[in-house]
Order: sequence, then structure tokens, then C-alpha cells
Amino acid sequence: MRRETKNFYYGKVGIGSKYPVSVQSMTNTKTENINETIAQIKKLEDVGCDIVRVAVPNMKAAKAIKEIKKDIDIPLISDIHFDYKLAIESVKNGVDGLRINPGNIGSKDKVKEVVKVAKDYNIPIRIGVNAGSISNKYLEKYGGVNVDSMIESALSHIGILEAMNFYDIVISLKASDVKLTFDAYSKISELVDYPLHLGITEAGSTWSGTIKSSVGIGSLLMMGIGDTIRVSLTGDPIDEVKVGKQILRSLNLLNDNIEIISCPTCGRTNIDLIKLVNKAEEKLMGIKKPLKVAIMGCAVNGPGEAKEADIGIAGGKKEGIIFKKGKIIKKVKEDKLLKELINEIDKL
Repeated sequence: MRRETKNFYYGKVGIGSKYPVSVQSMTNTKTENINETIAQIKKLEDVGCDIVRVAVPNMKAAKAIKEIKKDIDIPLISDIHFDYKLAIESVKNGVDGLRINPGNIGSKDKVKEVVKVAKDYNIPIRIGVNAGSISNKYLEKYGGVNVDSMIESALSHIGILEAMNFYDIVISLKASDVKLTFDAYSKISELVDYPLHLGITEAGSTWSGTIKSSVGIGSLLMMGIGDTIRVSLTGDPIDEVKVGKQILRSLNLLNDNIEIISCPTCGRTNIDLIKLVNKAEEKLMGIKKPLKVAIMGCAVNGPGEAKEADIGIAGGKKEGIIFKKGKIIKKVKEDKLLKELINEIDKL
């Protein structure tokens, strides 16, 4: 059951328990390179990114937001470190949300100035408490980076915003350690009712980062914790969105296109199943039908074990069968299997 939270919007995308879990990414372009940044955001939109974040390290980047916003369709969040004036300028140039790290943005008065402009423009703020940026006060109090120092750091900055009657707050408590991240989010979810942005920070390469993120984010989502996610990978931001969407699909939190199920290869397999599955993923990815498609290596794992699939194929010796809901509908030569499968999917 989904944890109940406050609800509000980043632009046109709802955040909170009333709305679907959204997938975010972050551009790796120089934000002030307006055309390049817009082009990358368009690619992110094409693979289903719901919200995009851009780095704003200088005033030129903050001012670029005005032009970027004209040519994109998804909400834009400014990522601010160190200089509170960049947050203020970003809001004035039309950003849909702010991500600030109160631990490095400066004094309480500077944070308050950011809160004031966000309140005036009705802009949500995400408080980003990363394990690597906790105030020394809490590190000393709790003996280093741990759940308690992360939680108290977050609560102290929430308190600043609440004291100004500002409540459109999203919280993130990211670490590169999966267990620490899981424990921090689990604890904060019991203390506040603000939406939570999930992620494993500095997760690593596309391969290792996908595994860490899937374990950490997936575990929390299965507990009903989490309202928006970002898979942080050292790689193409497009992959972040693809992985994030697939995590949601795996948990039945997103049902937007074809889901492929396939068996592991074994000695019974008489067709090139690996090649067939890879080709199927490529061909079927763009089909926006909420179908479960099985691609199985033999009759043992075919219509029987995959009978819950809407449609599927099972291999034999240089041929295979196509089945629907566990019932065989035709036999097909191996080199025609995928084409016939797609033909049948088109009929559904």
C-alpha cells in the first residue's frame, strides 16, 4: 500500500501519493549551451522521462532556463549548490522546481531567501541530503555519516521551510550505500508526510549502477515508499530513464507498453533464444500496448509455464510455436517466428 503524502505539482506533473511514481533524469550538458541542452531533453522526453533536472553552477546557466523552457514539454528542475542567488534567478526565469542542498547553500538567512521566492512563484523545493554533504554539526553529534545524522540534517532544514509556512517540500536522503539509503528513507517515511525522491547516489556504471539502483529503489517502492525516482548512472541519461521505467514496470507501478518475459537458456534449447530475445526487445519496445509477451526456449517452458502471457513463442528444432493465453495457435519456421509474433501482436 502506498504511503500517503502531501500532494502538489512540478509544472504539470503531480508529485505525491495521489499521483503515479514519476521518473526523473538529469542532463549532462552545459546548461548554458541552450541548443545542446534542449536536444538532450527532447531525447529524454522520447523515452518517457517525466521530469528533468539541469545543473545551474553559474548565472549564465540560470538565465538559460528561460529559453530552454520554451522548447521542452516536461517540468524542469534547477540543481543548485553553494550560491542561493542562482536559485532565485532560476525561479525568476521559469523553472518548475528547485533542488537545493541546504548543507552547502549557506546560512539560514540565505535558505530563507530561496524559500521566499519559491513561495512567491509557487515552486516546490526538494531538500537533497546526500551522505556526503551532511553538516559537520550532525556528523559530530552522531559520529559520522549514518541514518541519524542524515535524518536530523533533513529535519532541521524542513523546519526552516515550515517556519515560513512553506510545505511544497520533496525530500531525498541519498547515499551510495544501498543499506544506508534504505534505512534512511524507511525512517524518514515514518516521521514526515512529504513526498520522497528515491535514488542511490553515485551508483556507478550503467551495469553496476543499474543493479544497485534496482535493489535500493525497488525495495523501497515495494514497501509503498517513494513518489519520484532517479536512477543515477555514470553513463547516458537516456539509460537512467529506461532503467527507471523498467523498475516501475517490474513492480506493476507502470503499465505502458509490452513486457517481455523469457526463460534462461539450457540444454533443451534448439533455437538461438538469446538473439531472438534481443531482436524482440528492439522491435517491440516502441509498441504502446500493455501486453505480456513470452519468448521461451522450448516446449517445457512454453505454453505451460508462460500461460499467463497474452501471447508468446516457444522454440523447437528450427521452428517454434506461437501461443495465446497458453493455447497453441500455429507452428512457424525459426526465421519467421519474430515476424509472425509481431503480426499477431498487431491484431491484439
